[in-house]
Amino acid sequence: MPTVLRIGPYRLYFHSHEPNEPPHIHVDREHLSAKFWLLPVQLARNVGFAAHELRDIERLVFEHQAELLEAWHGYFGIER
Repeated sequence: MPTVLRIGPYRLYFHSHEPNEPPHIHVDREHLSAKFWLLPVQLARNVGFAAHELRDIERLVFEHQAELLEAWHGYFGIER
């Protein structure tokens, strides 16, 4: 599970066995987890985060979208 970024209490990463899914990022904090699609940035799944915190996380994902996509494509060797 390559970690792409750590921002505050959040770890942003992807699973190395998910190359057939559209680009996305997992975000964890303690026992909470969410998954966001990257094109466009959109919540795919939430396990435990409150709505207000999800909005903050979505903003972080959007702000780092280019970096996250570059890491995804670089890791999986997919041309953009």
